[in-house]
Amino acid sequence: MNSTERSPLRSFRNHAADFLPEAIGGFVASHPNAQWHDSGFIGQSSPIVTAEGTPSVAVISGGGSGHEPMHAGFVGDGMLAAAVPGLLFTSPNAVQITEATRWADQGAGVVHVVKNYTGDVMNFKVARQALVDVEARVILVDDDVATEQGEDNESEGPGRRGTGATILVEKIAGAAAEAR
Repeated sequence: MNSTERSPLRSFRNHAADFLPEAIGGFVASHPNAQWHDSGFIGQSSPIVTAEGTPSVAVISGGGSGHEPMHAGFVGDGMLAAAVPGLLFTSPNAVQITEATRWADQGAGVVHVVKNYTGDVMNFKVARQALVDVEARVILVDDDVATEQGEDNESEGPGRRGTGATILVEKIAGAAAEAR
């Protein structure tokens, strides 16, 4: 084969460093109610209000990228006010979460829906501690019954992960916030 001939492509690969901006860029371009914020989160572009039009509690979630549409796909009315994506399979950092929380707060407070992953738990907690001017609460999702728990719900490892129920919790919390 000479230098002008190419072998057929057998797979599609992007550079790993480009994964998040390419995925988020495509998502935001196709989502009518989402906008990217340069501080590292996707926020809904419509007002964060209740069904009556008053400021709503904002629901925020996030986690490592690579399993979309989790969480970005659930930004919108009656769901998440913002989603905070980390890098590929990496928790979002506390600065991103802090900025998303500050942005989303309409004066009614913010609820963080957090999966029971060590980095997610730690970074969402640090963000809440940094925001003394925002009333923020957490819902920790740790529903995974496949992760073995020891006696008295203690385990040798990190404990139950919040995977399957997270979407349900996001939807319930978002609907409750919009209804109030």
